[in-house]
Amino acid sequence: MFAKLPMYQRQGATAFKKDLTNTIVLSKKLNFPEKMFLSVHVAGTNGKGSTSHMIASVLQEAGYKVGLYTSPHFKDFRERIRINGEPISEQNIIDFIKQNKSFLEKQQLSFFEMTVGLAFNEFANQEVDIAIIEVGLGGRLDSTNIISPLVSVITNIGLDHTQFLGETLQEIAFEKAGIIKPNTPVVIGERQDEIVSVFQKIANKNKAPIYFAEDLIIKTYPTDLMGDYQIKNVKTAVQTLRLLSGNKIKFSEDKIKTGLLNVVKNTGLKGRWQILNDKPKVICDTAHNKEGLHIVLNQLEKLTYKKLHIVLGVVNDKNLEDILPLFPKKATYYFCKPNVPRGLSASELQQKAHQFQLNGTIYSSVNKAYQTAIDNAASDDLVYIGGSTFVVAELPL
Repeated sequence: MFAKLPMYQRQGATAFKKDLTNTIVLSKKLNFPEKMFLSVHVAGTNGKGSTSHMIASVLQEAGYKVGLYTSPHFKDFRERIRINGEPISEQNIIDFIKQNKSFLEKQQLSFFEMTVGLAFNEFANQEVDIAIIEVGLGGRLDSTNIISPLVSVITNIGLDHTQFLGETLQEIAFEKAGIIKPNTPVVIGERQDEIVSVFQKIANKNKAPIYFAEDLIIKTYPTDLMGDYQIKNVKTAVQTLRLLSGNKIKFSEDKIKTGLLNVVKNTGLKGRWQILNDKPKVICDTAHNKEGLHIVLNQLEKLTYKKLHIVLGVVNDKNLEDILPLFPKKATYYFCKPNVPRGLSASELQQKAHQFQLNGTIYSSVNKAYQTAIDNAASDDLVYIGGSTFVVAELPL
């Protein structure tokens, strides 16, 4: 699969297709599996993964058989397709490829198009009650956008993947708003004044009731996900769940509470402000764009430590002028390249970082950078690892 199919996670722009034609053809070949289960569709620049896992966890607590489709994966491709927290079996993947190999190759499907078909087929075959479907990239032309969900969700909008989605917040919001469906409620996680009108216009056109979770949810619910940014994701998830409640899905308020407290246990979510060690304190996070890193690095500032060590790696399409100024100058940096073709070389990252007075040493791998940081850190120091999902994925989570 990885060798034969273009894969955005590894290659970047050359694997991205702004077209639903292949997905629609594959769906037809598979007898329209997406019509066989209820669904929730989740898009957004930041927080869509956490929000998807929160919703899934609550529905699992309520006794439903819940499919969860997310991307990218950390260690194992199977993580992308889960049912009640359990990854799809290797045998089911092998069987799907064997049964559809000639079709997949003839149609020249991308890795993501094929994976969406595999996920929808698995959820239909396993007769899930409901599936939480995370958008891969954008929304309007994303392969997941053939579903007819009970609720559409857009967590927030930031300037990420601008080479595909547009150079302004308004252009990106338009692409994400492409998941808004006729007569289907849509939850917007954050009210961003400059793009509210984009969502309202498309929602009105589709006669879709629109809800801004930031305005509506006053009560805060505790969750086992630790990052400060999860406060917003909790509100988005709760508003979505309230719209689901009574709409073919039923559960009590208690299930919201227990579901949010057991997200990691129920769904296997990793890499969100995850504490790997206590002395020294070691924290990793997948935040990789300006908006996400701003929140995470602010949270880092609140912690008490003697010395800060930062293991940093990024992909080569990242706008470093946007993100590097956010990082603290009073830290020792361990520059590395994530082990994917899209990874930016450690030497190039070091040179660019030096322009922003971020100084440190180059390492040949994420693991060597990580181990050196751990070895150098005193018990009252802090080690942070981040900059890219793919850096975090190489850690011993």
